[in-house]
Amino acid sequence: MDCEVLTGTVDIKAHLKTLSEVHAPSGYETAAREAILSAWQPLTDAQETSRLGSLVAYKHGSGAEPRRRIMLCAHMDEIGMIVSRIEGAFIRVGSLGGIDSRAIIGKPVLVHTREGALQGVVGALPLSMLSDDQRGRYPSLEEIYIDLGLAAEAVARRVRVGDIVTMNLPLLELQDRRVAGKAMDNRACVAVISACLDALQRMKHSWDVLAVASVQEEVGLHGARAEAYRLNPDIAIALDVTFAPQPNVPSPTFELGGGVPLALGANFHPALFEAIKKTAERLEMSLPIDPVPMASGTDAWAIQISRDGIPTALLSIPTRNMHTTVETVDLRDIERGGRLLAEFIAALDEQFLTEIVWDKPEQTEKKDA
Repeated sequence: MDCEVLTGTVDIKAHLKTLSEVHAPSGYETAAREAILSAWQPLTDAQETSRLGSLVAYKHGSGAEPRRRIMLCAHMDEIGMIVSRIEGAFIRVGSLGGIDSRAIIGKPVLVHTREGALQGVVGALPLSMLSDDQRGRYPSLEEIYIDLGLAAEAVARRVRVGDIVTMNLPLLELQDRRVAGKAMDNRACVAVISACLDALQRMKHSWDVLAVASVQEEVGLHGARAEAYRLNPDIAIALDVTFAPQPNVPSPTFELGGGVPLALGANFHPALFEAIKKTAERLEMSLPIDPVPMASGTDAWAIQISRDGIPTALLSIPTRNMHTTVETVDLRDIERGGRLLAEFIAALDEQFLTEIVWDKPEQTEKKDA
């Protein structure tokens, strides 16, 4: 049985709506950073923007200085597009991250220009005009065009090669506390950190908390790599989305509302995994295990090998329709993930690092005997 989800001062649904609807693809995360800063500022003691653009918020612990530090990291960038060329009244685009051409046909977009954002739509040839070859496949990104409804002269004057393009759809409220929208990968996990920081307002914790909304994950884990090196935390927990069940998605998948999966594999410190698992057991909270035999493809992959190594774990939010404009998550997973993190952090003490070392002193003595 799952523990009761305790709500705090942060309205998770409203917060997630704000995060989902801002436009901030990889390398252009300013709008997301400002929205997250607005939420984290009253929950933390200090905030800063790194040289690469990641947001770092510090919540001080109550322990004696110098205090141990835990880093919570979720990337804030979303997939998007970039104008590659202009063909008369129409715009061609390239990928900025892992955009999927199947998922954007017929959808509204914003083209972000020097003069501001222009509303457009993603167009494609009608079925009756497709060749035999085109009928048997989805159009590639190179075959898709964006129509702003402007004459060629106006497009040439207002749009430049290199302008960014983002999907433009609102958050949709589904049934049973589930919502769908763009950029749940990975702003649902940013919301988990927000829920954690909110819960920590009512808890005492000895360690400092470094909350990181990292940039450029979708193009190479760059923000997390830079912040792990710069901040050099004692331990880290990365957060990202994982697959929920839906037709034609192979296992393993994790049920919406079934809890936040905890990853297990070479990318993750086994003793840190066990410590988080014990926290979930103490809370009587469901904690599905996510086996990841190779690289996780998340910020955890970059954090783990920073400097001389950082003990790292990965928590995930189950998500349907990943890398589409209707990524679907369950608000209860976000709330439970935030509480799990807060309870884990509140239990950290000065001895924790000695408890997760590879070779404990007594083990070393036995080897030497």
